[in-house]
Amino acid sequence: MNSSNARGPDRQRSGATPVDDTADGFPARLWQALGRHRPPGLPTPRTWRSPLRGPWLTSVFGSVLLVSLPVVIVTGLLDYIAYGPQFGQAIPADVGWLHLPYFDWPTRPSWLFRLTEGLHVGLGIILVPVVLAKLWSVLPRLFAWPPARSIADVLERVSLLMLVGGIVFEMATGVLNIQYDYLFGFSFYTAHYYGAWVFIAGFLTHVFVKFPRMVRGLRSRSLRRELRTSRADTRPEPLDADGLVAASPTPATLSRRGALALVGGGSLLVAALTVGQTLGGFTRQAALLVPRGRSNGAGPHDFPVNRTAVAASIDPASTGATWRLRLTGGTDAVTLDRTMLARMHQHTASLPIACVEGWSTTQSWTGVRLRDLAALAGVPEPVSAQVISLERGGPFGRATLQGNQVAHPDSLLALRVNGADLSPDHGYPARVIVPALPGVHNTKWVESIEFRS
Repeated sequence: MNSSNARGPDRQRSGATPVDDTADGFPARLWQALGRHRPPGLPTPRTWRSPLRGPWLTSVFGSVLLVSLPVVIVTGLLDYIAYGPQFGQAIPADVGWLHLPYFDWPTRPSWLFRLTEGLHVGLGIILVPVVLAKLWSVLPRLFAWPPARSIADVLERVSLLMLVGGIVFEMATGVLNIQYDYLFGFSFYTAHYYGAWVFIAGFLTHVFVKFPRMVRGLRSRSLRRELRTSRADTRPEPLDADGLVAASPTPATLSRRGALALVGGGSLLVAALTVGQTLGGFTRQAALLVPRGRSNGAGPHDFPVNRTAVAASIDPASTGATWRLRLTGGTDAVTLDRTMLARMHQHTASLPIACVEGWSTTQSWTGVRLRDLAALAGVPEPVSAQVISLERGGPFGRATLQGNQVAHPDSLLALRVNGADLSPDHGYPARVIVPALPGVHNTKWVESIEFRS
């Protein structure tokens, strides 16, 4: 490195980030004034001593997030559509110009929502170590002063604030919501939706601004060579304009190979502790971080429950011998008791339930096809159906089904699961089960169904 190139970065490390001395006018004077008044207690460039930080390591973490975060974003938006915002039953219901295109959510394959929600939640959790590592790698840039030296820098810093603030908010509240129901004093779903758009805007802007630098950073060093470099041979990267590389680095206590292994191992560990909640089966026993535990009892009802009968304030008397199912939509209402339903043609289907918290399970359900009930009600080809539960006061006490969801041959008003009558917590005396439908819309403790033509 020649002497003229060396002086710029050295001056940057010795104090405040340099401003453009050749510029004139009010903006230049503003940046210079900010540079002379550094807030007390703010870390200086010499605070950061790790020899690992630099454009290459930051670019490696950034490239992983560039590939994986769009999957989390797209699956999250698809899951919102799966809740049927066109019926006003997604949360939030009214999002103004931020609404997504409306279309009938498919019923095939039956595991579609299980896939999208599992990817959204599972991959989001797995990426937590990578996000933390990426934030660690750019800490010097986050605390640089002055925070901007031009209008372009202001835009970059705003996008960075939206990106970092958005992803920290989304991941922190998402993880907490999975483990603790109704923890927040605000609607998690509403905050998560709008927070997602803040993050998306910051993400797209940051990619637009930083992509060329990320490519240059990746090309600056050989991944194969870094994976062969020991801790003793680890050296800092050349000083960079963004101030990521330490001016006075300490000896390496970890190689870059070790840092990548640490972050990758952390993600693999998180995956091992959580992926069983989506895959189910024997893998569930290894999932220590599942929100509903690894076991829910014995026998045919040993699978997760999102909301128990007690939590839903279901009166046992209302589900006993006096319970009746009311079907409306045709000329006359039809009323059936459970014995009459059991005498109708029974259909059995193996279908998953997938929850917004990321857990899912596949069970064998037996009951009456919804399309048979629609025909009995006098609406053989309904365009939609509203299912109402005995549950009162909750946000999911009713759900609207699309016409294709009612017509699917495996869509059931289930009376039994795994060969046994439904338990109270699983929706006795009857519940809806529909392929690819979000779990909370597979309404339990069904009281009536209105088929709409």
